[in-house]
Amino acid sequence: MNQRGLRGFLSFVVILSAVLAGSATKPANPGSASSEHQRIIDFWTNERVAQAIPRDFIKTGPNQYQLAAQPTKGGPGSNKRPITTTTTTPPSTTTAPSTTTTAISTGAGATTGSSWNGGGNIADTTGKVLFAMGSSYYVCSASVVTDNASDRSIVLTAGHCVYDQATGQFATMWMYIPNYDAKPARLSTGDTFCGSTVHGCWTATSLVAHSGFTSQTRFNDAAVLHDFGFAVLGLGGNHSGGSGDPKVLVETLGSHQIAFNNIDSGVVDAFGYPAAQKYKGNDLVYCEGPIGFDFRMDNDTYRIACDMTGGSSGGPWLDDFYGAAGGILTSLNSYGYTGDQSMYGPKFDAKTEAAYTAALTVEEDFKVPPTTTTTSP
Repeated sequence: MNQRGLRGFLSFVVILSAVLAGSATKPANPGSASSEHQRIIDFWTNERVAQAIPRDFIKTGPNQYQLAAQPTKGGPGSNKRPITTTTTTPPSTTTAPSTTTTAISTGAGATTGSSWNGGGNIADTTGKVLFAMGSSYYVCSASVVTDNASDRSIVLTAGHCVYDQATGQFATMWMYIPNYDAKPARLSTGDTFCGSTVHGCWTATSLVAHSGFTSQTRFNDAAVLHDFGFAVLGLGGNHSGGSGDPKVLVETLGSHQIAFNNIDSGVVDAFGYPAAQKYKGNDLVYCEGPIGFDFRMDNDTYRIACDMTGGSSGGPWLDDFYGAAGGILTSLNSYGYTGDQSMYGPKFDAKTEAAYTAALTVEEDFKVPPTTTTTSP
């Protein structure tokens, strides 16, 4: 792609290259990527992880959404109140939608929410996300996307898990933990959080969201249509032989292809780490069933019967998922309704592809983040 074409292409997306301070200004002495990675790892103490809460949105009316009520107890990442109080959700006055398509299950069995015990690499390709927005700490879910880059890995998540429309700022201290299910951290111990997980942690060097999402001043119907984001991850993980230096790309654990068109099979499998209500935030949960649409959004978003709760935002929807093998990324956990055991997600399209390509092509000079402005609680 020539420079003119690249500039025109990037006009479709917003790239946060200076992840930690929410600014695109490159610092004079930013330090190495390795030291910045370690600084984020060190930031996420067990105490801070315990204060992280789900960041998920409930649709309450036409073009109206609110952050869902937060849990007061639970597993890692969900067992304390947030530092900043969020708005609770009033009862929904809308009725549950009906699906418009039917299909035969191709995965491990139709379910509206079950622990994933099917084996395969899906646990390694799906992970838990921690990040800060202002003085609050949050959890979401994400998945690794197949790419052709040798210097980075690309992770797919929800737009509201990388960008805060209320403040116009990107998330900070963004960290990804694959297969958290295999070895959830015991936050009451003196162990380091990342060191106690099965694979360790990877940190973001850049975040990408589409301008259709970042141009909105609040989470609304227009934002929902663009509720996808990508994180660029450098080297990380507990694979250093004790030296403390990250050695591998998270993609070596596995990844999924991504499609930017309609879902083919009629059946999807959704995954995530829900942390509210009956869920504890430390178990990989999946839903499987026929794809439908949200008629209250003029069928512009997808629906699947699913009772996953907050913390699952950003978790992948996989088409052509046969048991624990394969699967193509086609949407993600985005929003829900009170009293409706369904999950809704955006339709991937050319705009999603533009954001993905931006994550692949962001220049190396922009990948070094500045010193953080996030303060400790």
